[in-house]
Amino acid sequence: MDHPVARPEELRLLEALLFASAEPIDQATLAKRMPDGVDIKQALAQLQAEYAPRGVNLVKVANKWTFRTAGDLSWLMTRESTETRKLSRAAIEVLAIVAYHQPVTRAEIEEIRGVVTSKGTIDVLLETGWIRPRGRRKTPGRPLTFGTTDGFLSQFSLEALGDLPGLEELKGTGLLDSRLPTGFSVPSPSDDATLREDEEPLEPGDTLELLLAPAVEPEAEEPKAEVETETEAAAEVEAIAVVEAEVIIDVEAGEPDAAEPDADEPDERADDAGDHDDAEKGE
Repeated sequence: MDHPVARPEELRLLEALLFASAEPIDQATLAKRMPDGVDIKQALAQLQAEYAPRGVNLVKVANKWTFRTAGDLSWLMTRESTETRKLSRAAIEVLAIVAYHQPVTRAEIEEIRGVVTSKGTIDVLLETGWIRPRGRRKTPGRPLTFGTTDGFLSQFSLEALGDLPGLEELKGTGLLDSRLPTGFSVPSPSDDATLREDEEPLEPGDTLELLLAPAVEPEAEEPKAEVETETEAAAEVEAIAVVEAEVIIDVEAGEPDAAEPDADEPDERADDAGDHDDAEKGE
């Protein structure tokens, strides 16, 4: 026996009830709110067929009815957002050293900083895409050498590494004071990406080996930095150069030798914790 077709006004009532409901609604509840004599099952089937080709569909979920976005359009509901945070001081120091001294190994970074540098700090900079493994130093142990990437130049609005602030530029902006020792200078990094005589090419698996190597302790996720304007980018470039200058000053002034922990970073694991704490405090 054929069910009677629901009239347009009945479908409008049903549509309004479904649209106004914040939660899926069952067939019995709908039937109670519809006029007497309406075949609710038939009306729902008709309304479902009418909405089938539209951007919103009438669907049955757990024996209840509701309107939902068409499945093939779900991608429209996805929104991507970027949260802006600051790098920790340890990460900024390492980035500055890599930028000015590349190609540089982890041991050389530690020699300049005067403290042990955790793998977590380097991993943070690898994740941002601002540094990369270049090759391996031709020394015992064949340590990885690091350099900056095109992403680093883009992030800080630099055309080339030669655009990093030099000694005179930093003096001119008042970012360096009279504490500079005699003969102090700021390195001039080269834009030549080719390997040097003391470097060997990376072998298959070298980068994977670095990224997958277990850390000494579980590392907390390091915030990523975002620079929204060219003015902010220039300020951050100057800040990196100032940190580099401070690091070199400390070493030349007789600060602790490489790999000898200081008060800020008592050991490798503390360096990791410092990264996380600095990020939370909004350094």
